[in-house]
Amino acid sequence: MDLQALKNKYDIIGNDPALNQALETAVKFAPTDLSVVILGESGVGKENFARIIHQYSSRKGNNFFVVNCGALAKELVNSELFGHVKGSFTGSTETRKGYFEDANGGTLFLDEIAELPLESQALLLRVLQSGEYRKVGSNKVEHTDVRIVAATNVNLYEAVRRGKFREDLYFRLSAAQIRIPALRDRKDDIYLLFRKFTSDFSETSGMCKISLRPDAIRLLSSYRWPGNVRQLMGFTQALTAQVSSKVTPTLQRIELSAAQLAPFMPVEEGDPIPVVFEGGASSSGQPSGGAAAIDLQPIVKAIFDLNQRIDDLEAQVNRRQLPAPPEPARPEEAEWQGAEFTAPTGRIVDMDPDEQPQQDDRPLSLKEKEAEMIRQALEKHHGNRKMAAGELGMSERTLYRKLPEEYRKK
Repeated sequence: MDLQALKNKYDIIGNDPALNQALETAVKFAPTDLSVVILGESGVGKENFARIIHQYSSRKGNNFFVVNCGALAKELVNSELFGHVKGSFTGSTETRKGYFEDANGGTLFLDEIAELPLESQALLLRVLQSGEYRKVGSNKVEHTDVRIVAATNVNLYEAVRRGKFREDLYFRLSAAQIRIPALRDRKDDIYLLFRKFTSDFSETSGMCKISLRPDAIRLLSSYRWPGNVRQLMGFTQALTAQVSSKVTPTLQRIELSAAQLAPFMPVEEGDPIPVVFEGGASSSGQPSGGAAAIDLQPIVKAIFDLNQRIDDLEAQVNRRQLPAPPEPARPEEAEWQGAEFTAPTGRIVDMDPDEQPQQDDRPLSLKEKEAEMIRQALEKHHGNRKMAAGELGMSERTLYRKLPEEYRKK
């Protein structure tokens, strides 16, 4: 199988290993008559995979029908799928075929299968097991030979646990699964898709193609694209329409920097949240295991990415010898220092008991107290004025001005 030729035929862009594996799995399932379920977020291109399965099967010459189960009115689901007879309900003025009759011999793609009511799920299971069904309002058993390819963007296992999806139908479908990766997990493919979409839009509109500089590519790839390929295509077309101009002989392409691209990037309102099934199911296709049953994968990935960035920053800091911040300059005299008294800001430690100031009952003036403290500091530092000044929290010049008389003669 030529994988690139397959991608070209179905306009599938990208070289991500998970994407390639999904394509290879689809081609392997195609020749069989297995019912297949395609898992993936909205906008990843599940319908393309269903068409590949049909085209590479023995049914490729017969009909391929797409049914969006989420768009069917609940009261008319069974009629749409299996048909109805005249007079079976109000407004049924004639007998009508359903999709299973129209698709006989071909493939029926049931998109958003988790949206089917439980009653319809039971009828679908019977068709899968025996090929039998009844039109609405009829007792006649009909037969059909239809291959089912289903798709969903919710966690079917969690839907079963919550009673929203039949367990027997889940096990019938889940044996053959194809999982399509989200666009945020295919970062290297984002710019490839961007180039494809701007090129296609250029051809149909006569506008210049848009190319991006490396910094703009990084900006484009850093966005999470919750709407996946569908969102990126719409964004690219709108961007081309806004910043491009008509093609001329001298102008074929316009290049954008990150600064030029940034104003057009999508902005999500609030923090991104995981996809849930009615408050419970994750989009991972696996049991959530928690009471709230949210999809933890995007949260874990975000935490991992954040830790990785922190590690990168730490590595950059360690590789550089950053200079120590300069010590703040000590003022000659702090604002609170008066002309007659300077309070020490340092603290005297490990003082010998013999060096403790002698107490007496004679009250000392502020000037005498200051002189006594200066004497103690000078004696401690053996007359070193610089060290004594540092301990007392004053400049050496101030200390010299306040020296007791006996030290001025030394």
